[in-house]
Amino acid sequence: MSNYILDMLNIRHATQEDAALLAFIGAETFFDTFARDNSPENIGFYLSTSFSTEIQAAELADPASTFLIAELNGETVGYAHLKTGSVPANVSGVRPLELARIYARTPWIGQGVGAALMQACLSEAEKMGCDTIWLGVWEHNPRAISFYTQWGFEQVGTQIFQLGNDPQTDWVMVRKISRK
Repeated sequence: MSNYILDMLNIRHATQEDAALLAFIGAETFFDTFARDNSPENIGFYLSTSFSTEIQAAELADPASTFLIAELNGETVGYAHLKTGSVPANVSGVRPLELARIYARTPWIGQGVGAALMQACLSEAEKMGCDTIWLGVWEHNPRAISFYTQWGFEQVGTQIFQLGNDPQTDWVMVRKISRK
């Protein structure tokens, strides 16, 4: 992504008014990323149970959740969802933060949107006083694993991600948050 476009990228905190937008972008990006490698039934079930406007509104209302939306010239090009709360046993830290989702819309993959969102997530984690950020990533998603590795995440274990009736293995990856 050119510096000009990066300069034009705006990352903001989501509000309740963004519930339908997050539902749409979440479903779109999840489908675009995973539909070709999974059954239509499992994808359909996951989308219907994870990305409705009502589900997104509930997640937005949850004080443990923070959503960051990336926009370029008024168009939403991606978003990230951060969560405090339950942590897998293999994640260490006094105050860990989960990067539950980081999604760039398909036309913007490889254009710097993910990097800008990741930097915003790390800054948000620092502001929240978190010392560790962790995530789960499907073991069959090499592009995402490479991206996270480039950002200093290391695999510390695995966990199950239930996609419909298919229990899939996610790598649990962690990185420390550097304090300024």
